[in-house]
Amino acid sequence: MFLNAWSLSLVVCSIVVLFLVVNAVRTGVRVLRYWDPASDSTLQIGLENETWLASTLVEFALAVQGLSLLLFILAADNYSQVIAGAMCATGSLLANEYGLPTLTLKLVGFFLYGFWILLHQLDIRSEVYPLVRVKYVYLLLLIPLILADVVLQTLYIAKLDPDIITSCCAVVLSDTAVESGNLLGILPQTAMLMFFYGTIAVLIGCALLINNLVPGLKSAAERWRAPLSFFYACGWLWFFGLALTAITTVISSYIYAMPFHRCPFCIIKPEYGYIGLAIYFTLICGAFFGVSIAAAEVLGRRPELRVPAGQYRKGAVYLSLAMLIVFTMLSSYHFLAYILTGGES
Repeated sequence: MFLNAWSLSLVVCSIVVLFLVVNAVRTGVRVLRYWDPASDSTLQIGLENETWLASTLVEFALAVQGLSLLLFILAADNYSQVIAGAMCATGSLLANEYGLPTLTLKLVGFFLYGFWILLHQLDIRSEVYPLVRVKYVYLLLLIPLILADVVLQTLYIAKLDPDIITSCCAVVLSDTAVESGNLLGILPQTAMLMFFYGTIAVLIGCALLINNLVPGLKSAAERWRAPLSFFYACGWLWFFGLALTAITTVISSYIYAMPFHRCPFCIIKPEYGYIGLAIYFTLICGAFFGVSIAAAEVLGRRPELRVPAGQYRKGAVYLSLAMLIVFTMLSSYHFLAYILTGGES
């Protein structure tokens, strides 16, 4: 499958990322050994110039690696056209033992790579660059994750065999598929929707409080801003998992207009207007901005980062709130249309 256009794109992205990140490791080691912001030596001046270039290249590399999540999902959907028994990315990912681990690692990596970019952006907004050592230690810790991502992705592509029959989403995610490997089991729809919309309401209220948008509660909100920020970040973590489950078990069947068709990947197909891409984009980006508020709150306790971290926190709350509202509208449209029109969209 390496000659497939999508496979070649994934491999090229991995090579570019590895090349840029591995070259930045040398700079990271030098930073950890010699970085001294109080010095005006030739070594320090050269190191400052070197870190600017290396950090910019690493930022680009991690952005590409984060976007490879989308590329991987689209590639898996494309593979379903040549793998026997697969109707969408579900069947492709289950075609061998490396599909789902690769997807999971890329999903986790999206957040971890984004946090490095956040550290870098806050660092360059301070005159003293207080996070140079921190972000390069973090980069060194990310190297094993990037390598594992590339290795799993390569093994997944290498072991794809069009002649092996795999299971489609209708088999894996149906109510009757418990014995044959249902990934989520049977979950009550009413309880799922109550948790889903209840969590959305709590997150919206929390976002309004954090940014002092509730009249009469501004002083209290300012006093409780830090606990609210951590609660908001934890709420987004909870909602991220809950939303993925709700999309698979409840929301998707309304998009398909088929009560027994439950799949988190078919909604990205053109016959459904690519609505799945918009749903996942708003959910994942909203979750990142929501969770990153906790990191901004912690970093903002350093005097030299108080202003940039505060500005980021406020902007991230607005962005996560906007993403949440758009996600709610997109994911609820078909369900509400079904309810309001008596089953017809």
